[in-house]
Amino acid sequence: MAPFIALVSSFILFRCIGWLGAGYFDNWQHALQAAVALMLLLTASAHWGKRRADLVRMVPPTFPNPALIVTVTGLLEIAGAIGILLPALSLASALCLVLLFLAMFPANVYAAKHRLTIAGSPVPRLFLRTVLQLVFLAAVVLASPLV
Repeated sequence: MAPFIALVSSFILFRCIGWLGAGYFDNWQHALQAAVALMLLLTASAHWGKRRADLVRMVPPTFPNPALIVTVTGLLEIAGAIGILLPALSLASALCLVLLFLAMFPANVYAAKHRLTIAGSPVPRLFLRTVLQLVFLAAVVLASPLV
């Protein structure tokens, strides 16, 4: 839930900053881009911190080298966070992030089905996780120049 909370609360914060006169955030799409970037940096930080072992356990056993997968997905989240903010890369980043979220979804399914935990807290049930994933996908699409 932390990524969802970070996405929503930072979007609201950036919009409020825009209404107070910060021109860049006066545009809802720019505020959403920044919120998506912040959310991605938060999720990426777990790929190397004390939650890393939990993320490695989430990778379904059919995939080889789960530790490498966790490292690569963390790096891709950082790249996506940077790219979504850069006008020249925003569209490509959004498309790549959609693919990344879809590629990572099996780990969320596996974690929900096996009732794994992250930092001692249970991962969201599959229905909630699916809804969250759809929200994250929508945020990335709405933050892109496609809209």
